[in-house]
Amino acid sequence: MYDYLIVGSGLFGAVCAHELTKAGKKCLVVEKRPHVGGNIYTEEIEGINVHKYGAHIFHTSQKDIWEYINGFAEFNNYVNSPVARYKDECYNLPFNMNTFTKLWRDVFTPAEAEARIEEERRERYTQNPQNLEEQAINLVGETIYNKLIKGYTEKQWGRPCTELPPFIIKRLPVRFTFNNNYFNDRYQGIPVGGYTQIITKMLEGAEVRLNCDFLEARGELAGCAKKIIFTGAIDQYYNYRFGALQYRSVRFETEVLDMQNYQGNAVVNYTAADVPYTRIIEHKHFEFGTQPKTVISREYSAEWKMGDEPYYPVNDQKNDALYQKYAQLAAADKNVIFGGRLGQYKYYDMHVVIQNALQTVAAELKNNK
Repeated sequence: MYDYLIVGSGLFGAVCAHELTKAGKKCLVVEKRPHVGGNIYTEEIEGINVHKYGAHIFHTSQKDIWEYINGFAEFNNYVNSPVARYKDECYNLPFNMNTFTKLWRDVFTPAEAEARIEEERRERYTQNPQNLEEQAINLVGETIYNKLIKGYTEKQWGRPCTELPPFIIKRLPVRFTFNNNYFNDRYQGIPVGGYTQIITKMLEGAEVRLNCDFLEARGELAGCAKKIIFTGAIDQYYNYRFGALQYRSVRFETEVLDMQNYQGNAVVNYTAADVPYTRIIEHKHFEFGTQPKTVISREYSAEWKMGDEPYYPVNDQKNDALYQKYAQLAAADKNVIFGGRLGQYKYYDMHVVIQNALQTVAAELKNNK
């Protein structure tokens, strides 16, 4: 008999397994994929650590979380500075003075940039924006919207911005400095050697079964532990009793290229609507690689359907209301804990996942003294 059956070996499940094992609990971790790590899994190809399920850049302002994750791997000093390509033009992200001086050839100072954006906002300001397009133009004006937001967002969501709710873009980061660092967090970096090593270390001492789908083997597994920590989709756990929650999915095309440097940056977003992918990741730049070859991944946003890998919860009013029904079931179920972005139907940055997992384990250990 195990103390805990942990379903999923992603970051939430792995932190729980590590902390519970450290506290003397017997844990079984089951993972439906043939590898540990969930979506932060990295695979070595041509000596390059490839982010198999999309780019993961660790960032936080919480010193304790930064020190915790650094206990499992050494982190480098990578700073995320993505580039946006619109047709035959390239711009820095997030929107900053480098962006503005290139968008408008007569803008050179923060005051001039602020004045230009304010002028464009006034020209098409909508008192009560009814869709994402109106909301975005209210925030940054038409030039930035048309070149850097519209096409990318429509590819991400698979529908026109005029059909998307305004709350999706509550705010847009605008900086009136020449600073290309995408994040404002104090600590940022990529683990030297990739993320998989971190998960492997976290799972030491726990029993791990790969290629094991809990939902298919529920009858066999359900009674093997006193409690379940479930990091899969909460609606799937309850057999879609109230219907399926919606997600956006992502498809990757990964290619090895016989050249040292393809795009000169780890992340390049393609914001024009006529380019089918949303961005290209060149993985070697996350770790300042000098390998003779390079590996790139093109990302295509896709409508999620049953059986696809769910990536981004669609947190609109309809889906959030549906999730609340499942959350009420979960609250009444004392033998299972739901965690992570699928278990709690919310997109989380990695540092928040770690914090939530640590808090979950702390509460468990306190309640079971």
